[in-house]
Amino acid sequence: MRRFLTHLLTLAVLGFGTAAFAQNSDANNDKKDIRQDRRDLNKDRKDIHQDQRDLNKDRTDRNKDARDIRHDEAQLDRAQRACKNGNKQACAKADKIKADMAKDKKDVKNDQKDINHDKKDLNKDRKDAHNDRKDLRQDRRDRRRDRHGK
Repeated sequence: MRRFLTHLLTLAVLGFGTAAFAQNSDANNDKKDIRQDRRDLNKDRKDIHQDQRDLNKDRTDRNKDARDIRHDEAQLDRAQRACKNGNKQACAKADKIKADMAKDKKDVKNDQKDINHDKKDLNKDRKDAHNDRKDLRQDRRDRRRDRHGK
């Protein structure tokens, strides 16, 4: 009976030691996960800010091109009236203005495509950041539970 209790006590001590070591290992893994999640979150934040800057630049370009189109429309109107009155230089100028307006309209479309693409990127980066925050919160909970033996 004494030998049985000694073996049982030895197994219990070894079992607790192994369990404590395993919990410490889990805590270290959770610590590494936390560090990696913080890095990912910071990278996502940088991406969000960069995409926001790109989006603002594209909007500025689009608005500038739209202003150019409105300005060109006014010039085209004046040039076409002068062309009707027989001014040959005004006719040539009107053709140049039309070509410039076509180029500006194409630029507006391209800028709008860029804006839409940047919006999607921004949304994806925000979603990634949200998921990283969730992962970080979960890893912190796991680490706390492991450290407190729950």
